[in-house]
Amino acid sequence: MSKLKSKSGAKKRFSLTGTGKIKRNHAGKRHNMRNRAPRMIRSARGTTLLDKADEGRVRRFIPYG
Repeated sequence: MSKLKSKSGAKKRFSLTGTGKIKRNHAGKRHNMRNRAPRMIRSARGTTLLDKADEGRVRRFIPYG
């Protein structure tokens, strides 16, 4: 059987933790930051884990992840 291809957009946006959970970046931090509340800017730092509801869809995009 041939190898499965990963979605190249998903490769760039998601990564796996050591225990197999999916990490993602916070949204809404590219531009217009002066209009956002400082509390939102602080809380959107770093990465977070993907919700369980979206995990199955993303796992299909990264078959060997």
